[in-house]
Amino acid sequence: MSLNNDIPHHDLPTLTRLNATVPPDLDAKKVAQDWFTAFSNAIVSKDAQAVVNLFLLDSFWRDFLSLTWDFRTFRGHDKIVQFLKDQLPIIDVQNIKLRDDYLDLQQPYPDIAWISTMFDFETKVGLGSGIIRLVPTQNGEWKAHVVFTNLENLKGFPEKIGPLRNPLPNHGKWEQERKKDAEFESEDPKALIIGGGQSGLDVSARLKALGVPALIIERNPRIGDSWRNRYEALCLHDPVWYDHMPYMPFPSTWPVYTPALKLANWLEYYAEALELPVWTSSEITSTTQDKDNKWHVTVKRGDGKERKMVVNHLIFATGFSGADYKSFAYPGLDKFKGQYLHSTQHNRALDHAGKKVAVIGACTSAHDIAQDYSDHGIDVTMVQRGPTYIMSVKNGWDVLFKGLYEETGPPSDIADRLNASFPHFMLTEISQRKVKEIAELDKELLDGLKNVGFKLTDGINGTGFGILAWSKAGGYYLDTGASQLIIDKKIKLKNDSKLVEITETGLKFENGSELEADVIVFCTGLGQASDQIRQICGEEVGKRLNKVWGLNSEGEINGVWRDTGIPNLWYMLGNLALCRFHSKHIALQVKATEEGLFGKRYSLQE
Repeated sequence: MSLNNDIPHHDLPTLTRLNATVPPDLDAKKVAQDWFTAFSNAIVSKDAQAVVNLFLLDSFWRDFLSLTWDFRTFRGHDKIVQFLKDQLPIIDVQNIKLRDDYLDLQQPYPDIAWISTMFDFETKVGLGSGIIRLVPTQNGEWKAHVVFTNLENLKGFPEKIGPLRNPLPNHGKWEQERKKDAEFESEDPKALIIGGGQSGLDVSARLKALGVPALIIERNPRIGDSWRNRYEALCLHDPVWYDHMPYMPFPSTWPVYTPALKLANWLEYYAEALELPVWTSSEITSTTQDKDNKWHVTVKRGDGKERKMVVNHLIFATGFSGADYKSFAYPGLDKFKGQYLHSTQHNRALDHAGKKVAVIGACTSAHDIAQDYSDHGIDVTMVQRGPTYIMSVKNGWDVLFKGLYEETGPPSDIADRLNASFPHFMLTEISQRKVKEIAELDKELLDGLKNVGFKLTDGINGTGFGILAWSKAGGYYLDTGASQLIIDKKIKLKNDSKLVEITETGLKFENGSELEADVIVFCTGLGQASDQIRQICGEEVGKRLNKVWGLNSEGEINGVWRDTGIPNLWYMLGNLALCRFHSKHIALQVKATEEGLFGKRYSLQE
């Protein structure tokens, strides 16, 4: 079954729909160069109509900061031409150059063909990169179906990496200077980063490379504890080549799927290797923002001492909040004589040896935790409340990421840009095709789940886990073994009736059936990302916040990596790949603000 949602449908530019063919003697490089010459001339002359004449009627322009100081996707001639008329005179795009690398004819399906190429450009304040995909038309012309533009750097403020790193030796002073820099004794940092997980570390590393003094405040005793303190069986389901971090990729000996404890230790090493200032065992006890948008912050450190600071930027890197206690709101829970806990409070299966365990939920953490119980011979039942999208990592990643994120694929920074050049709503039909491909490869697994009554979905409008992740950060499981345990009934399944009550001895369902349990683990989701902001900055700030996460009408994610609704307050959120890519976007916006280069956002008004 498919979950229904109001995702705008977009027809792919198939050869049939375009009534076009690809000539057997096609010179893709010449086609790209001819089109690009007309494109660059029109852009430089600020002729918006001439630009859109080079596009299909149903086409996309997606921009990350370079032309809008925002994250925008424009669909169709009318919206693209209006955007260009408004922004080209302000942004002043110049020095547009076609790149020779990554220029080729691609045919992802027999009925789809496009020429993909990259380009570079400059604006008044920045350096940008772009990606174009051209498709054939009935009369033999090639037109743009998608253009993606991305801010890469600010003019005059390059990252201090490679040849721009510090070239001088340091004889005997390094340790002393490192401690002094980390303490910010003489001057407050410009930015305070709340949270020392991958998102906080990534944006700290980016800001350091741009010369913006930033301090990470981490409440745990050690960097990596956000992963170290989670359930023992936790392991990433994303492959390592998708997960590299900025400036320091994982070594080639790294396992394909990273155990949580190994990642925790890596994060600690990453902070040390990149010399990122971190205060552990620390927390922010008060914040106020003055009329100049500066933040007055009090930090309580592990030794009990307080430090008052005035900083220009607060960057929340706290992820989604912890347990969603609303999901515990079942009548009778207070009468339960056993133990109940949220997945964020769960440690290891052996803590409940010899007991009957009910795991409420059927997405990633529920599967991981249930599998851990089963592997240790503990009686465990999964209580499935709604359908789940299942994809095996063995088959799914190859279909989704082949030629992009893979062992022999392009560098991760190129892969990130290629991936971003597909607007979310443009991907609908491609995602539907890929979901069907994966389902065919996973047929035996999915049939086995159906046979034991597991409720399956193919995602929102049949798009798999992608739109589920962007919309609700859940609803799926990327299978690494738990599904077979459900098929083999080593993980029991209860989903024939709605859970309505917790009794003294277990769970009671709408149809009158009961499930005996000594332990209940609620794998029922996390709280809102904005909860941490409200807790630290107060309810008045919380009321002014933009929505955080979920897709807006253009298919862009709300409130993260961009405007939060509060000046100089930022939200950094995402998995390792998203943090790698978008940490640069936050850092560039902070740096541009610090240097007086930040322009006016060309933002969507909904």
